[in-house]
Amino acid sequence: MNENQKRCFVVMGFGTKTDFATGRKLDLNKSYRLLIKPVIEEKGLVCIRADEIMHSGAIDVPMYMELLRADVVIADISTANPNALYELGVRHALRPRTTIVISENKMPYPFDLNHIKITSYAHLGDAIDYEEVERFRKVLKETLDDVLNADQPDSPVYTFLQLIPPSLKEQIEQAVHERSHQATVTDDAADASQTLAVITDQAEDALAINDFVTAKTLFQSAMLIGRPENDNNKAAPNPYLVHRLALATYKAKLPDEVTALKNALKLLDEIDLTHTNDTETVALAGAIEKRLYENGGGEEHLSNGILFYQRGYYLLHNRYHAINLAFMLDYRAQSSLCKTKDERIADMVNARRIREDVLVLCNKDQSEIIARQQSAKMQEGLQKSDAYSISQHKTDTEQMFWILINKAEAYFGLGNLPAYETAVKEAAEIEHEKWMMDSLKEQINKLSKIQQMQQMLAGNVLQPVTA
Repeated sequence: MNENQKRCFVVMGFGTKTDFATGRKLDLNKSYRLLIKPVIEEKGLVCIRADEIMHSGAIDVPMYMELLRADVVIADISTANPNALYELGVRHALRPRTTIVISENKMPYPFDLNHIKITSYAHLGDAIDYEEVERFRKVLKETLDDVLNADQPDSPVYTFLQLIPPSLKEQIEQAVHERSHQATVTDDAADASQTLAVITDQAEDALAINDFVTAKTLFQSAMLIGRPENDNNKAAPNPYLVHRLALATYKAKLPDEVTALKNALKLLDEIDLTHTNDTETVALAGAIEKRLYENGGGEEHLSNGILFYQRGYYLLHNRYHAINLAFMLDYRAQSSLCKTKDERIADMVNARRIREDVLVLCNKDQSEIIARQQSAKMQEGLQKSDAYSISQHKTDTEQMFWILINKAEAYFGLGNLPAYETAVKEAAEIEHEKWMMDSLKEQINKLSKIQQMQQMLAGNVLQPVTA
């Protein structure tokens, strides 16, 4: 790297974050890698995010140095991330200009930022539309040119107050620089030669191929990076890392499945499982409680699982939370938690209504994917073998498979077997891994047994749907 090359420091979260204003999950890594980093590097600047900084110990010193020294700072405040908002404030206090603020377009802006120019982009949650990638990259290029050539401050602090920007004395700056690059490796710390970004990418790759043991080890290493010495666990853990570590722990089933499930639940407790409104976290907790119940852990786990899936369903009205909540209500209808026939019928009726809602949500998601795949831009990108278009098409195709799987389960639960068989057949025609279809078969087997028990307990009160 050329020492004279200009630098851009990107302030934003990493991994998947929940936007608590809307309940949606946003993959911020895709925002960074698709919308920001390519533009910055095309303009000849070094682009770096906090998780890409090579350091040992706490991240604070190198982070503050970047906020002071970076030629440009881009702050993505999507999901109202408190760390990003704080770092944006620090940058505005340190430098009068060359700060760009961006966010996902459904974010309601805080009052104190209403007078600041915020460039928005559209995020689909798991992905970003191909046309939006092209549009926003063009906008960001123009914005970058403007701020690099501007003489007027973009910081509100320097706009409204007559201040002189701070500077570090040369010897102090050199001392801080040397301190931030000391390589102190201990038995408990991750290798300083690997950044947080590298380790989490490796962990996500391991999850993608179902290598849960490796993923667990890597996420454990990631949790150690940047943790201050002797913090006595006072620092709040990163929710994304905790969530992914809990998922890998649960899936690894070591030393046995029940122990792994309990350990995963303990990890989620670190991010205030009782009160969190993070839909990703409560959905994972619901899945863990469901497994604990199925492994003979007792009906307390059934109750807890229903509460978690209910919270996710009402916070984020989507097909995943809905289909799982319906299944759990059917579980409860045939358990001793229902004391009367009326209580069993109530759960069965609610499960039916939620499955009808699942079909509506599936049709909505399906229409959006079909429109995106048939768009002229997507077709053009596929014809050109554009890497992002190919990646987006693969993601959409996989999501289409899961939509059909959710449809199939909903139809089966409603007693509409012809529609169930049609959905399964359509899903089977989509390229998929064997375990993906096996997951539906496992669920249908459970649901079939539940329905048989319900008919005995409720006297076959509810007749199956035939159309």
